Amino acid sequence: MSRGWPALPYESWQPTRDTLHAHTQVLGKLAAALAPPEPQLQHTALRLTARGWETLPLPSPDGSGAFGVALDLRTYEAVVEHSDGRDRRIALTPDRAVGEVTRDVLTAVRELAGPVEINPTPQETPWKTPLDQDDEHASFDRAHVDAYLEAATRAAQVLAEVRAPYRGRSTPVNAWWGAFDLSVALFSGRPVEPASNDFIMRNSGDAEQVAVGWWPGDARYPRAAFFAYAYPAPEGLSDAQLSPAAAHWDTTLGEFVLDWDDVREAPDPHGAGLDFARSAVRHGCEMCGWDPKLAASAEGVAPLVR
Repeated sequence: MSRGWPALPYESWQPTRDTLHAHTQVLGKLAAALAPPEPQLQHTALRLTARGWETLPLPSPDGSGAFGVALDLRTYEAVVEHSDGRDRRIALTPDRAVGEVTRDVLTAVRELAGPVEINPTPQETPWKTPLDQDDEHASFDRAHVDAYLEAATRAAQVLAEVRAPYRGRSTPVNAWWGAFDLSVALFSGRPVEPASNDFIMRNSGDAEQVAVGWWPGDARYPRAAFFAYAYPAPEGLSDAQLSPAAAHWDTTLGEFVLDWDDVREAPDPHGAGLDFARSAVRHGCEMCGWDPKLAASAEGVAPLVR
């Protein structure tokens, strides 16, 4: 028997949410510093796995092999693992501030893989205290962490199913440590001129795409939700009613949104999330004038297994 999808009320779990978000930034900054650069900054993305957020294998600065860092939300530890089998484990508890955990993670990386430096200033957060000096964020309620991981896993399964049949270039289900969200992007293959010259937009905003994602709420939108957008956004994109009926356009975010509570209360939550994602992709591709055959490949018919 399947379990109901968990509630994730932003107001009650926000202190733990912010602490967990800060921890993911340490992993992301290590990826940004060490991973080989990829288009649209894909090398900086993390992955959501069965145990939590993880980097892909990163090259050891001392040339000794590779290492990875995980936030193990099952055992409530940050784990640094070298490809030769050595590891270090750092406890995540309600009494350990982000600054202390950050310093311990960086020390473990240096011990196992060699010298590395990151820019400790957090990105896309309302706070600017350097990660290695952050004594403010120290909440880590295990019940909230468990609910988050279950919700994120459910959402990631929807996103993975959306991208699976698409015949064009697409991303895996990325875990983005800046906005603390999960997303997939489908690309048309057409380049675009970035909307601005700042570093992130210059490097990530140079390809036409339709994206679908999920986040656990933030200060701008204090509710967990699926979201979707097309980039560059064509005129009239917002003039549509997506499926299911609870989906709506949020003018502040400039995105289509389907609240998590509307998903989890549906008779078939996975189906509701998938319905939203596919209707968003269908609408975005049509409005942006994508090749019809390419767009149709995202409709859920997977390639034959040969």
